[in-house]
Amino acid sequence: MNRTLDQLRIMFGGEPRKPPPEALSPGAKHLYATKKLTKKDFLILQEKERAQVAQQKWKKRRWAVLITVNLLFVLSYQLDVQLVEGSLSGSRFLGFHLIDLNAALQLMLAHKHVIVNLLIGTATIGAVWLVLGGRSFCSWVCPYHLLAEWAEALHVKLAEKKLVKDHPLHRGLRTVLWVVFALLAYGTGYTVYEAVSPTGIVSRALIYGPGVALLWIVALLAFEVLYSRRAWCRYLCPVGLTYGLVGTFSPVRVHYDLAKCAHEGECRKVCLVPHVLDHIFKGRATNEHLDVGPDCTRCGKCVDVCPGGALSFTVKGLSRSPKPLVIPPPPQPPQVTP
Repeated sequence: MNRTLDQLRIMFGGEPRKPPPEALSPGAKHLYATKKLTKKDFLILQEKERAQVAQQKWKKRRWAVLITVNLLFVLSYQLDVQLVEGSLSGSRFLGFHLIDLNAALQLMLAHKHVIVNLLIGTATIGAVWLVLGGRSFCSWVCPYHLLAEWAEALHVKLAEKKLVKDHPLHRGLRTVLWVVFALLAYGTGYTVYEAVSPTGIVSRALIYGPGVALLWIVALLAFEVLYSRRAWCRYLCPVGLTYGLVGTFSPVRVHYDLAKCAHEGECRKVCLVPHVLDHIFKGRATNEHLDVGPDCTRCGKCVDVCPGGALSFTVKGLSRSPKPLVIPPPPQPPQVTP
């Protein structure tokens, strides 16, 4: 429970903290004290990492799902088959109402009462992301995520040539914006956030055609390329906070195995939200087996690049439980016989 509360604190904008030595389990202490890697070991890990990056299994799966979901909306409208109607903000699937959790909250705040007609659609979407992990919506469904991922790749290339520099923002801004947009909806009676939501703007542009709102998307992507890497998704998006809360107790997690970790940090370099992988630093993991926190988008990029297999997808109750670490007893001093 203490770890869950600490992960929620970090999700709301708090900085990860190095745990005191007494917080580490005996297994974690033993691994930190005994695990040694030679130069040859690191060279082997580098070769494995290159091979895994070339394959990028989870990235290909994620892009396939994201493109398919958004293509269903586009084709259903263009071909008038009425399979999926509406957009990602609010839709009907085979006549069954669905609504984005953040959009539903904004509507209810704007109308100042619980809208009964939205409850079924909200509960359905809530149940789906409660099972899959809330922020998996961000990386597996949100169309802006794909655009931002391409912008991030461009930012990284420009940064390598020293043409741009990343300027991190405070992650607490997301919490502030969540409260601000909630108050605006309640005070104005209008869902202000939906007018600026990149998810809704890009989704509607794909389905119904481009509009002037796309200028905001272009400006946002330019800001991310030239100034702050992945600024919207990492520091600003209130939707990410909403879905992170929903997925706090999700059974689908990215699992961390300390015994397999070389602490080389490649996973953090590719992670959309690197603060959730703070425990990969030496001395930060309090146990030999940990689940990555609820702010994780389950994108799988860290799983793709981890050369030692320390990170993997697991499903609580279905995946095989990790074997407990057997700590050998300390050597006993030789007994002197008289």
